[in-house]
Amino acid sequence: MLKTLLAPQFIGLYVLAASTVYVHFRGRERLRLGRQLGDHSTYLAPYNVLMYAGSAVPNQPVIPLEQFPELAKLHENWQTIRDEATRLFDEGFIRAAAKNNDWGFYSFFKSGWKRFYLKWYDDFLPSARSLCPQTVELLNSIPSVHGAMFAMLPPGGKLGAHRDPFAGSLRYHLGLVTPNSDKCRILVDGVQCVWRDGEAFMFDETFIHSAENATDVNRIILFCDVERPMKYGFMTAMNRWVSHHIVKASATQNVEGEHIGVLNKVFGKLYEVHLLGRRIKDWNRKVYYALKYTLTLAVLGLIVVSAFR
Repeated sequence: MLKTLLAPQFIGLYVLAASTVYVHFRGRERLRLGRQLGDHSTYLAPYNVLMYAGSAVPNQPVIPLEQFPELAKLHENWQTIRDEATRLFDEGFIRAAAKNNDWGFYSFFKSGWKRFYLKWYDDFLPSARSLCPQTVELLNSIPSVHGAMFAMLPPGGKLGAHRDPFAGSLRYHLGLVTPNSDKCRILVDGVQCVWRDGEAFMFDETFIHSAENATDVNRIILFCDVERPMKYGFMTAMNRWVSHHIVKASATQNVEGEHIGVLNKVFGKLYEVHLLGRRIKDWNRKVYYALKYTLTLAVLGLIVVSAFR
């Protein structure tokens, strides 16, 4: 019996369960337990806990920018970046995904959130190189910036409380066009950060955060994923491998013809299943949850059965 309980399948479940508990209770804010169990941060919890353990910067919601001196040139050139961003917005390039091929941010589009990708884990998008070359040149000189985009939140826009799934990076926001008002803000584990023109802040996006623009002015920012500094070289190497080979697979496009990563291609197919689930839920919530939990228990059952073979 002891040998069975120590089978690799069970050890994997133990690690997943322990990591999920840690992630769930990390910080002051937390998701409802039912939502946490189905959240993408649960499935990446073992990796994320490893990143927290080896982090060379404080494990706190908002992190001092002094820890990232290489980013100063973005702040110093914010007006140049702003000019390219406003031109893109005026020409209609900062927009929602045209298709179901942006897994990381698809739920944000419902609130009017829009984006224009500049770089996604190694690669600059061809449209970014041609339409905003000065911003691309600045970003290209900072290797720790793995992903970047312009992001717009319209008047009245809100992003509900959520965790982002990947702890291998930290999130940098630089205000470009903002209301300069406390009514346009993000709350990270209860800590308020206000977007203002030419001002920046860094936060850990795996803490629960929410955002709102309760003004009548559009908010446009430069939004970057910055590599989390690690204490040990082997952890830095591991994190870069994951970033460049797995996270990179979630690449999507600004315009037709640009590369779409395999994860977003799969997401486009799975989204059709999701829409079917939504229709079932609208028809009968009891049937929906019965199917959902039956499927979950079936997967866990298959893991348990395989351990006894």
